[in-house]
Amino acid sequence: MLVYDGDCGFCTASARWLERRTGHAGRIASAQGLGRAGLADLGLTVEDAARAAWWIDAGGRAWRGHLAVAQALRTCPGPFGCLGALATRPPLSWLGAGVYRLVVRWRHLLPGATDACRG
Repeated sequence: MLVYDGDCGFCTASARWLERRTGHAGRIASAQGLGRAGLADLGLTVEDAARAAWWIDAGGRAWRGHLAVAQALRTCPGPFGCLGALATRPPLSWLGAGVYRLVVRWRHLLPGATDACRG
């Protein structure tokens, strides 16, 4: 399951893009939609979810930030799935970490952003 910040328009738009490509409607959820109890069921806190996106696999293993995005991409068919697999390995994982930090820092300026993205 991908857990993202549902208060952020850019994050929501990105999650919907991924949902359209994977068909995993039940495996992509906003932290706000899950609530404190739903996050706890996944082994996350509200604070965890506020800091980064998370991917939780069926076995309960968790990936944070750019690795969560990479794991989510791996569920896509075709080239996006391949990109997700490659993004978990250096040197692409290093690049992904930097890009993720930039997106988090500047997401309020990205398409679909809302005032909540400034936080």
